[in-house]
Amino acid sequence: MLLVHPVNEGIKLLPVLLISFFVGSQSGNHYWSLAILVVVVVFAILRWFTTSYRIGPVHVQLRSGVLQKKVLSIPRNRIRSVDVEANVLHRVLGLSILRIGTGRQAGNGEAFELNALDTSLVPALRGDLLQRVSGQIPTSDGMPTAASGPEVEIAHWQFSWVRFAPFSITGIVTIAAAVGVLFQYGLGRTLAESSAVSNSIDSAEQLGIALFVVVALIALLVVSSIFACVRYLLTYANLTVTDQGRTLHVSHGLLRTRQSTLDRKRLRGTSLSEPLLLRAVKGARLDAIMTGVSAEKKESSLLLPQAPRAEALRMMTTVLGDAGLHGGADRPLLQHGPAARRRRYTRAVLPVVVIAAGLSIAQYVGAPIPILAWITLGVLFLAAFGLAHDRFRGLGHAVLPGWLITRHGSLDRSRHSLEAAGIIGWTVRQTFFQRRAGVATIVAATPAGVGHYEVIDIPIENAWAMIDAVTPGAGDIWLHRT
Repeated sequence: MLLVHPVNEGIKLLPVLLISFFVGSQSGNHYWSLAILVVVVVFAILRWFTTSYRIGPVHVQLRSGVLQKKVLSIPRNRIRSVDVEANVLHRVLGLSILRIGTGRQAGNGEAFELNALDTSLVPALRGDLLQRVSGQIPTSDGMPTAASGPEVEIAHWQFSWVRFAPFSITGIVTIAAAVGVLFQYGLGRTLAESSAVSNSIDSAEQLGIALFVVVALIALLVVSSIFACVRYLLTYANLTVTDQGRTLHVSHGLLRTRQSTLDRKRLRGTSLSEPLLLRAVKGARLDAIMTGVSAEKKESSLLLPQAPRAEALRMMTTVLGDAGLHGGADRPLLQHGPAARRRRYTRAVLPVVVIAAGLSIAQYVGAPIPILAWITLGVLFLAAFGLAHDRFRGLGHAVLPGWLITRHGSLDRSRHSLEAAGIIGWTVRQTFFQRRAGVATIVAATPAGVGHYEVIDIPIENAWAMIDAVTPGAGDIWLHRT
C-alpha cells in the first residue's frame, strides 16, 4: 500500500502536477511541482496508517479516512458477491483489490474495497466472506470445505474470439473519449491549426468531398477496429469459467485481472445479448441474471464476452442445465401474431411516410426539393422496412416448466431466460395504441438483473393465460393498465 497509493494518487492528480510543473517552469520556481508531489505522497502514505478492516461473525467493517474518519459496516448476510482485481502494479507487487458487493448501488465512499491486499490472503478471505452466501463450512485452518464439489472448467477463452471485437461500438467510444480529452485540455485547437489538418483540407478539395468522406470513414473503421481488438484482448484474454457446484468462478484479463464469484443459489437465469452487427457474424455475449447483482455492473455478472453464438448457447445450457430448460436453450419462440407485426411496421415506417408527405406538400407549393433528399428518403424507407421486419422476427416468448424465455429488439436484441421462482410480481400494461391493437406488454418483476423483464405486444387474450402458466394462480389477481 505504501507504494500503490502514492502512485494511484499521482495518476489521479496528473493534470494538477503537469500544471504545477508548467507554472514552475514559467516562473523559474521549480519547487511548485515538488511541493504538490510531496503533499500527494504524504497524503497517500497516511492512508496506510488510517485504513483497517475487521471480519466479524456478524459484520464486516472498514475504517478509513485521513481528515474525515469513516467506518463502513456491512452485515455478512447482505454480502452478495466478492470481486477481485489486480492491475499491472498490483500484480508486480503480488497484491490484489477485493471488493464486496451487497446488491445496492454504492455512492462515493460507500463501496467496500480493500485495496492492495496480499494476493496469498485473498482466496481464504474470499472463502470466509462467502461462507454464508454459498453455504460452505470452514475447516480448522479457515479454508472452505470442498463440499461444493470439484472445480470443473466449463469455458475457456479462445484467441479466435478477437474477431468479434470490431463488431461493437467500443472502438468508436474509445476514440471519442480520446478526442474529448484532447479538446478538454486545449489540444484540439492546436491540432486544428496544425499543418496536418490543412493538408487534409487540401486533399479533400483535390479528391472531392464525397471521396474524402468515404476514405475518412474507412480510416475511422480501421482505427476503431484496432482499438476494439486491443481493448478486448486486454480485458478478456485468459478468461476461464469454472464450476464448483455451488459457485461459478469467472476470471479474465491480460494486464488487469478480474475475478468474480457467482453463487448458484442466487442465479435466476441468463441474458443472451445479440446486437445487430454482432448477430451478423454469428456472435453473442452471455451474462448471468443474479439476485443482488445489478445488471448495470456488466463485469460482475459476465459469463462470456463477445464469442461465437454456438459457444454462448452451449455455455447457457451448461449453466442453467439442459434438464431445467428441457432442451429449450435455443428452441423456437412463439411469435405474437399479426397485430404485433403491424405495430412493428407502423412504428418504423410511419415517420418516414410523414416526412415524405411534408416534402411532397412543399414541392407542390413550389419549394425546390433536391433529388438527393428523395434518394435519402428512399434509403430511409428501405432501412425502416428492414428494421421492422427484423424486429418482428426477433419478437417472441416461450413458457417452459419453471422458466420464462422472452426475446425482443433488433439493433440491440436480447434473449432472457428467467427462472419462474425468481419472479415476484406481474404487471400487464397497455398504452392507448396497444388497446386499439388488442395487444399488451407483460412485465415480470424480479429482484435480479435489471429488475424487470418484458414480453412485448402479446395478444391481450393470451396475456393472463401466459402469466398463469408461469406462476399458477397469478393470472386471477388483477390487471393494471396505464
